[in-house]
Amino acid sequence: MRRVVTGHDENGKSVVVSDGPVPRSREFTSLPGWVSRLPWATDSGEPVSRAGEDPTPKVTTLLPAPGGTRFIILTFPPEAALTDPAFDPVAFDREQRADSPGIAELIEPDGMHATPTVDYGIVLGGEIVLELDDGNCTPLSAGDIVIQNGTRHAWRNRSGQPATVAFVLIGAEAETEDVAGVRVAGRD
Repeated sequence: MRRVVTGHDENGKSVVVSDGPVPRSREFTSLPGWVSRLPWATDSGEPVSRAGEDPTPKVTTLLPAPGGTRFIILTFPPEAALTDPAFDPVAFDREQRADSPGIAELIEPDGMHATPTVDYGIVLGGEIVLELDDGNCTPLSAGDIVIQNGTRHAWRNRSGQPATVAFVLIGAEAETEDVAGVRVAGRD
């Protein structure tokens, strides 16, 4: 996957400052076909870099704070790979925690998770299923988009082919319930 980054030269003119592969990319050894890429990230209140410096090496969590962003592209292998006798869930969890700190800790054993973010997802290739709390499953295919509003969910690739999805996570204040059942804003 190619990443092109723009910036400005010493005269203030727009230029391409970087053109090459996504430098923060990982192909998991514990689950062949699972690929995670972080093409870009911003932190809340951070000015746009005029020189186009790469912020991804400094990212210590894939969970952006309110106002921050993360651009993540995931390739999901077919779900059948999870039932392969060679699949080691402990090794996969270890790789997830190394690759996706901040989010990996929120993923339950069945893949369900929720983040205090608004996520814009675009299916780039293949077919994938969005599963929600109530068991409702919505199939998505290339070109489909999903807006994920901090809800508990999981992604399921029930096809026989890889599925690639681009996500832009925007950090948001999470709604929580106080003891009286009233919704209040707050960060989980």
